[in-house]
Amino acid sequence: MKKTKTPAAAAASSVDDHLWREHLDELITRIRPHFTRAEPARNAGALILGLMSDVESKNCWTLAEHCGHNTPDRLQHLLSRAKWDDTKVMADVRDMAVEAFGADDAILVVDETGDLKKGTATVGVQRQYTGTAGRIENSQVAVCMTYAGTGGHTLIDRALYLPESWATDPDRRQRAGIPDEIEFATKPALAAAMIIRAIDAGVPAAWVAGDEVYGADPGLRDTLEQRQIGYVLGIGCNRTIMAETGPSRVDDLVKALPAGSWHTLSAGTGAKGERWYKWAQINTLDEPCQGRCSVLARLNNATGELAYYRCYSPGPVTLAELVRVAGRRWTVEESFQTSKGVTGLDQHQVRTWTSWHRWTVLVFLAHAFLAVMTAHTRNADTTGDQRIRLSLKEFRRLFIALLLAPLHHDRTHILTWSHWRRKHQLIAQRCHQKARSK
Repeated sequence: MKKTKTPAAAAASSVDDHLWREHLDELITRIRPHFTRAEPARNAGALILGLMSDVESKNCWTLAEHCGHNTPDRLQHLLSRAKWDDTKVMADVRDMAVEAFGADDAILVVDETGDLKKGTATVGVQRQYTGTAGRIENSQVAVCMTYAGTGGHTLIDRALYLPESWATDPDRRQRAGIPDEIEFATKPALAAAMIIRAIDAGVPAAWVAGDEVYGADPGLRDTLEQRQIGYVLGIGCNRTIMAETGPSRVDDLVKALPAGSWHTLSAGTGAKGERWYKWAQINTLDEPCQGRCSVLARLNNATGELAYYRCYSPGPVTLAELVRVAGRRWTVEESFQTSKGVTGLDQHQVRTWTSWHRWTVLVFLAHAFLAVMTAHTRNADTTGDQRIRLSLKEFRRLFIALLLAPLHHDRTHILTWSHWRRKHQLIAQRCHQKARSK
């Protein structure tokens, strides 16, 4: 009599940790040509594995201990002085995303994220608004871009926001190692540069999505229209739109819509199922070089909350397509959550321009690997709807348990690291006390 596989057995058969190992080896081999020497490449591989591990707080000290190094010197050298090309590694991240999730109707989602920091020496840090805290805080802000395509999404580029107080201060620029060619740029300008960089590299994408910071910027919208890239960008209720009746506030236009203008459509599947809203579209008299412009409104039936979007498409599109794009903006928020909570994007303790860019590219690489393998494992699962879909966090748990078994360090290694930490913490304490006494 033939035995039928239980759901647990079927799920287990979809987990191929040998394949994970093969892909991990391919990842390390892929980035090797971007390093001038073998040792920094090995250290980069060790750092990537550490970023995917369950080390609670990820920085050069904790990751070096996890990797079995005696001090953090090798990882610190990797981030600050070793010779390797982080722009080419970032191109590998982008290519991995396209290979796994590429689609002609894919969406580039832009947004900024802030990391709360102490002091003023870390590059880009000052008191500024950050959505992470929802208020003005001492923080470092970066604009990031997620590629959302078929079956998954992951971060593929980033740009550090350099406030004018930093951009115009020669001494701070020199201490942080900021290249001479870097000038002040707004967040939408940074986003536009990343988008064009991706399109010029052949990344298949038909749309750009973003919040009000980007929807309010005419320069970004003009750039996208000239390239004939569609967009669905958030705007505030007080924005003025050129309608058939003349210039009007967007909320006034929406209030005047008849009841029959609203259509119930799903913005995609969320953690609690389909996200149903009412949507309405208003054509505008904007005149792009080619294509159509409109305003999209979203009504939350439960709360009555309204949201508004500027939209552009090179050709005719359905309301459902605009809704699909608007609904995918959440992917960048999920990318921020997992890249910070899982791979330590915001946990760095680096201060210079070069170290920040190198830390973030290796975080993005680790995150992209986890995102791609999560999607692959999810697609191989034949157990249907008997459990919720595999998440990146759950895949990381499996990856650690089955592949990255904790390193078993001997007693000497553990005690050596305790001594090293306490020694350098004492040095830092004395430097702090000396500075306060002046």
